[in-house]
Amino acid sequence: MEQWEIVEKLRKNPAALQSLMQSQDGQSLMRVLQGNDGGKTLNHAAMQAAGGNAGEMVRLLQQVMGSPEGSALVHRIEETLKQQG
Repeated sequence: MEQWEIVEKLRKNPAALQSLMQSQDGQSLMRVLQGNDGGKTLNHAAMQAAGGNAGEMVRLLQQVMGSPEGSALVHRIEETLKQQG
């Protein structure tokens, strides 16, 4: 599953997004995505994604995947989303 597919699936499926946000991996992802700017970049990317432009959210996910820990985290989330259908 590509990063843009993850973002689109979550954008279109609020139940999957809520489930992810309540999971340990979801909480870990949020901490990483909030980064050093207090979440400003994440908030902007989320607003763009809500408006149909997932490009900035995909860019953030790609940054997360730049580290071994971040890559493993995103892959676990991908697997969870695949299991949810």
